[in-house]
Amino acid sequence: MQKTRPLTVSRALLCLLALCLVILLAACGGTAPSTSASTPTSTTSSTFPTVPTSVPTSGPSGAPTSAATSVPRTAPNNIAIVGFAFNPKTLTVKVGTKIIWTNDDPSIHTVTADNGAFGSGSLPPGGTFSFTFTKAGTYSYHCKIHSTMKATIIVQ
Repeated sequence: MQKTRPLTVSRALLCLLALCLVILLAACGGTAPSTSASTPTSTTSSTFPTVPTSVPTSGPSGAPTSAATSVPRTAPNNIAIVGFAFNPKTLTVKVGTKIIWTNDDPSIHTVTADNGAFGSGSLPPGGTFSFTFTKAGTYSYHCKIHSTMKATIIVQ
């Protein structure tokens, strides 16, 4: 008699391994970028907030260090929408500064000035909105969809 069980078990394990690899590869794929609202100043972007890490880095000598580092992901005048909050909550800039908001949340948000000076409309995940501040003043703004999201730009 011929032994067929070990061969059957081997084939089953091989199929299971192949299935796991397919699932792993599928998980590595991304989603298609979202398109933003038809507001002229809204675009889709891949800008993310600065994220502190504790990954060891190489110093000038090539020796690893254990100091925490920051991965620069945004310019100083960019605001991230993350965790249902504007980050930073308060930003001080000079007249003529362009601010870019990036929605890094999985939900749609808005960037809406309390005084009506600017408004993004619906900002999908990954979308950006920009506004150039041409007059000095304090600009409070909020998300129309999530009333607890509030922040301020101080223009000097």
